Amino acid sequence: MLLIFPPCAKPCEPPAGVAKLAHALQTHNISCTILDANLEGLLYLLQQPQAASDTWTRRAIKHVAANLAALRNPQAYQSPDQYRRAVKDVNRVLETSAKAYGAVVGLADYHHQHLSPVRSADLIFAAEHYEQNAFYPWFNKRLTELLAEGESVVGFSINYLSQALSAFAMIGYLRKAFPRVRIVLGGGLVTSWMKRPDWKNPFETLVDEMIAGAGEGPLLKMFGVSGDGSGHSLPDYQSLYHNPYLSPGFILPYSASCGCYWNKCSFCPETAEDNPYLPVPVERAMNDLRTLIRQHKPILLHLLDNSVSPALMRAIADEPLGVPWYGFARIGHELTNIDFCMALKRSGCVMLKLGLESGDQGVLDRMHKGIDLAMASQVLQNLHTVGIAAYVYLLFGTPTETIIEARKTLEFVIQHHSAIMFLNLAVFNMPICGEEAREYETGLFYEGDLSLYTGFKHPHGWDRKAIRLFLDTEFKKHPAIAAILKKDPLLFTSNHAAFFV
Repeated sequence: MLLIFPPCAKPCEPPAGVAKLAHALQTHNISCTILDANLEGLLYLLQQPQAASDTWTRRAIKHVAANLAALRNPQAYQSPDQYRRAVKDVNRVLETSAKAYGAVVGLADYHHQHLSPVRSADLIFAAEHYEQNAFYPWFNKRLTELLAEGESVVGFSINYLSQALSAFAMIGYLRKAFPRVRIVLGGGLVTSWMKRPDWKNPFETLVDEMIAGAGEGPLLKMFGVSGDGSGHSLPDYQSLYHNPYLSPGFILPYSASCGCYWNKCSFCPETAEDNPYLPVPVERAMNDLRTLIRQHKPILLHLLDNSVSPALMRAIADEPLGVPWYGFARIGHELTNIDFCMALKRSGCVMLKLGLESGDQGVLDRMHKGIDLAMASQVLQNLHTVGIAAYVYLLFGTPTETIIEARKTLEFVIQHHSAIMFLNLAVFNMPICGEEAREYETGLFYEGDLSLYTGFKHPHGWDRKAIRLFLDTEFKKHPAIAAILKKDPLLFTSNHAAFFV
């Protein structure tokens, strides 16, 4: 089987999903090859000769090799200006490389001037006209090379909208060049599509099977192996370890759970899609991590969980893994204990991502976040005291928020600015399959049958235009907040943030 992670996504670490699938297959003696088409495709575009009409683009093309080397050098992360220049210039070359295809390619995105990844008709068009994709000259040769080895099944892991158009172009090519190959789709985005209440598969002529949720069991069944695959938590990075990712060393991604152990927040896609919480037993997760760290000697461990469980954090604190690590954590009672935070710091924790969402208690309560602002304040202070960076996520525009509550969030961040190292600001999107959507007057969000969100009439008139105006003219303009936002790594955001701690 050939497992493909398609372009475009941040090319800074190996794709954990396909690595986990590979281990499950290989454990049962099923031959498996992983293709990180995202990394390979982006590097291919960066190596193509291009014409440049402006000074910036000419400079960026001339120095692309040096800039790629800088992003793989720890010293570049000691100079934010050098890092930012390298990222901007590499991204500029990618943008230039795809213009002839009517697309804008970047280190974290793929936009087409006429095609949308939320319209199934456009994805089918991308498959039928695969030669119009910016990556076609590369995947035409690469897929032919790999499938010459006799792979009978090809699986695509599509997690982001930015991957969809290129994935379907590759699927269209396979359908034409290798009609006997069985094509399977899975990944986070595919799961979300299939959880839509009105889901009807529009890709039956292109794809043989689509899998929602964990893919180990369905893939094993396809090869005649019984079981749900739940015992396979150890990803296989052997074939990806030496790939030249854009980071100053090998980042080890690992997921110790699917879903979220809290699973109560209103408007959360996990809740809306009714995704169950499926944790890897802590002892097994620790054994997996020790094995992977011993094999690959990573520079950084990235825990991919929606929220790392307190039990796993405690296990890592009690038995440090000997490598720096970061991940999402809930603002909970455990982190109000300064001794626990100190133990996390000693275990190598360099950064925790925290979904605070709002600085207004009423908004938090109505979202069922289970967060008390006094608790959040203590957690931020504790992390700051022990030296763990806080990457705080805020969400504006939920149905119970107005500009009054948004200004309370502004006040909270200002009060705690010294304890917040990074900020992520998001505008609320209403999940199309959530029960809450029925309570509001809804309308079109994206024009497409695959949109995961629905437009809605905010009960207090706090619409997206007003929110963005507030963020741009008031929130981001405050000096304390502007200083925090300036620290966020360009394009790579939290994936590189730990290197600046």
